[in-house]
Amino acid sequence: MRKITQNRQQNPKAKQRASLTFRMNILFFSIFVLFSVLIFRLGYIQIVKGEDYVRALERTEEVRVNTSVPRGRIFDRYGRILVDNQPENAITYTKMQTTKSAEMLEIAEKLANLIEQPTEKVTQRDKLDFWILRNPEKAKEKVTQKEMTKFQLENEELEMKEINKEYDRRIRERITDEELEQLTDFDLEVLAIYREMMTGYNLSPQIIKGENVTPEEFARVSEQLADLPGVNTTTDWKRVRLSPLAILGRTTVPSKGVPKSKLDFYLARDYSRNDRVGESYFEAQYEEILQGEKSVVKNITNKKGQVVETMTTFAGEPGKDLVTTIDVELQQKADEILEKYLLELKAKGGSQLLDRGFLVAMSPKTGELLSVVGKKIEKDKDTGKPYIVDYSYGTFTSAYEAGSTVKAATVLMGYNEGVIRPGTVMLDSPMRIGNITLNTLFNKTGSVMLDDLTALERSSNVYMFKIAMGIGGRTYSPGMRFSLAPGTLQTMRNEYAQFGLGVPTGIDLPGESTGYQADPDTDVKLLNLAIGQFDTYTTMQLAQYISTIANGGYRIQPRMLKEIRNPSKDGEYLGQVVEEVAPKILNKIENSQGEIEHVQEGLRRVYFGANGSARRQFETADYTAAGKTGTAEVVYYGPQRDKWKTNTINIVHVGYAPFDDPEIAYAVIFPWATTNFTNNYLPQANLTARELVDSYFELKNKYAEEGLSTSKVEKPIIKHSDEKLDEDEEVETVNE
Repeated sequence: MRKITQNRQQNPKAKQRASLTFRMNILFFSIFVLFSVLIFRLGYIQIVKGEDYVRALERTEEVRVNTSVPRGRIFDRYGRILVDNQPENAITYTKMQTTKSAEMLEIAEKLANLIEQPTEKVTQRDKLDFWILRNPEKAKEKVTQKEMTKFQLENEELEMKEINKEYDRRIRERITDEELEQLTDFDLEVLAIYREMMTGYNLSPQIIKGENVTPEEFARVSEQLADLPGVNTTTDWKRVRLSPLAILGRTTVPSKGVPKSKLDFYLARDYSRNDRVGESYFEAQYEEILQGEKSVVKNITNKKGQVVETMTTFAGEPGKDLVTTIDVELQQKADEILEKYLLELKAKGGSQLLDRGFLVAMSPKTGELLSVVGKKIEKDKDTGKPYIVDYSYGTFTSAYEAGSTVKAATVLMGYNEGVIRPGTVMLDSPMRIGNITLNTLFNKTGSVMLDDLTALERSSNVYMFKIAMGIGGRTYSPGMRFSLAPGTLQTMRNEYAQFGLGVPTGIDLPGESTGYQADPDTDVKLLNLAIGQFDTYTTMQLAQYISTIANGGYRIQPRMLKEIRNPSKDGEYLGQVVEEVAPKILNKIENSQGEIEHVQEGLRRVYFGANGSARRQFETADYTAAGKTGTAEVVYYGPQRDKWKTNTINIVHVGYAPFDDPEIAYAVIFPWATTNFTNNYLPQANLTARELVDSYFELKNKYAEEGLSTSKVEKPIIKHSDEKLDEDEEVETVNE
């Protein structure tokens, strides 16, 4: 019998059981080790480090506190300061989460002994609340529990919040004038300080007094800081304008803070309610750049809400400085020129409706605004005496009929629509359409053949009427019954829109108007659109329109921002350029270069041709230029409502210089200049344009001699004016 040898090593099942046992032993051992480490670690944390971790846990609540930084400054194109910051002493208060009203009142009383606080902002409601705070027991006696129980039973649907509100209302209602009169002048000062303390956020510094803090007050408070928890003495700043130019805009003051209409917008962007913000025009448009980045202070509190440590995590950065396109010296010259001719017109008969004038000068190649001027005559309510206010924003927020200044666009429209070609000749003679007669001012009764250039030079209305009729599919015949093809009005408006007329210019300032476009009740009235006596346009639109012709057909966005720079490091030179704004082309008109150059020649003849409508004012100029005059017969709808529907005249002028290589384009409007239709030749718009261009070239030569340039990377800071307009100065209102 053969013996069978058993080999466990070769038995698969036995081998599998042995491997499983080994792995289980390893697993149990690992679990034992891990539990041992965990128990050891827990013991270490609880016994050795327990107290340290408890203290650390109590310090984990963090509240970020934003403090203000200087706002970016604003300069003109040559580095002259337009808007600056003026440092001033300030006294602040930071309310803690656990601070009680009684503690704040005690601090307010101490401060009232150290500073003089204005009380004009204290309201009647403030006095009532303060009286209740001072006299809590007397306040409770004014409304009995029985009375409120009865009210609650009668109004079971009301929540406790509404009931308490009614309780507070009844108390205030029963506080007598005699009781309020017991508040002394010192009490009112305490109240004025207390109300400022109450308006702040927890852990956020609130300015208690930031204006007219005397050195003595600053020193007294500084000496007593140890006894004034939450109070601090610091340096605040005030916005100061060195130019009266209204489109620079304004900022709010800390007492006003963020406008209520935009509160949610700013709070969502990490602003505080009492932050200064730009509230109008350039300051508002570039708020995020000018505002800067606030410093961030981390307050570490314990469970009781007490601050145990304060540390600055970010020092903050001042706002970026902005260099505008404005030439402040040209702006001042233009101010003087426009005001002079506005007053000259006002001194003439028939000027009872005249109260304003506008001027815009810009670079036709870049869209940079060199000068933006608006003047408005107002009357003092008390004395009745007239005074003039800055109305520069009216250049893009108010619109008027521009008269014959639009005729260059009408001629180019005629080319583009195939109605005429360069050199087309048409008869200018009075047109009889039904019972209406239309004519040209220089040719009311005769007949003269005109080509397109002469039509521009002499400002022919009839030539433009016939272009509009051609677009509407009609040819003139005396006494004809008049109608135009459907869509004629829209076709014409689309053509004018290519130049920026009747559409947004894209200016980098808020509140732009596009003018008024009515629907004509007869097709004959539509002809007036071709001579600028139907739709209304802003001065800014006219400046963009003439720039488009001057630069060869490119409509460029007008803008005020030239450069963004870092804050100055030494106070002597502007900071490094962060961004230089490039010109923005909005569109190119559909005319050929030859057609544009042909019209440019017609505009040159307006200034220097034998019959040019502006020859008297420009023939002696030592530079070449081109432009177009305009006189619009309009119906008045201005601020004097009792004079509505009065017939009046706008005088307008547009142009550019030099002719061959334009550097400046300009538009001038004097709305409602006269009601005198018998002698309505008024050259003041032409004279304004001439003196503006003269000033531009005089300053150009002066800057070259002084070495003043806009292209310098290292641009020195220039203080050009001692005139200061504070941010809290009352705004002069304009009756638009």
